[in-house]
Amino acid sequence: MNTTARATVRTFGVAVRALVILTLVLGVGYTALVTVFALTALPAQANGSLLRDADGTVVGSSLLGQSFTDADGLPRPEYFQSRPSAAGDGYDPTSSSGSNLGPENPDLVAAIEERRAAVAALEGVAPGDVPADAVTASASGLDPHISPAYARIQIDRVAAARGLDPERVRELVADHTQGPDLGFLGEAVVNVVELNAALDRLGG
Repeated sequence: MNTTARATVRTFGVAVRALVILTLVLGVGYTALVTVFALTALPAQANGSLLRDADGTVVGSSLLGQSFTDADGLPRPEYFQSRPSAAGDGYDPTSSSGSNLGPENPDLVAAIEERRAAVAALEGVAPGDVPADAVTASASGLDPHISPAYARIQIDRVAAARGLDPERVRELVADHTQGPDLGFLGEAVVNVVELNAALDRLGG
């Protein structure tokens, strides 16, 4: 075997050994270490931030929005409603996306006006009092949050449907309102999925 061939074989051997070592260290060891750390330090988040009902049945994830409508697609009055979703048929995690329609698109404008009228009728408020997030979808279509303003106009309806004191429902909304990240990034939001799960645990 000449010098060039030996050098090639040697280089190939070094490359294979490096591949094996790096695969074991970074592909197996690092992954296992991070997984164990996550399961130990952040078990809920590592397992999908799942939400369960009083019987322990999984009813959703605090990270993913969902619709609270009946079989006909109508809002269920006992639940706070999520913002619209353009992901598949609505909140489909396999089709995460926005509508990709521009703000002056006639179809989007018509949809927003239709949603505004429907929300105003459902909540018994003037169309001008309907918040923007009640009629527009998020970029992912899977956002579990609504604005405190949208939550507020739903309190009386939910309380009446469940036979609860509106003040108790208002307290639940406050408990599930998250302030801006780090105190200044973004705006306050209400996790509607967690809020509805808390309502179910409360009863009524």
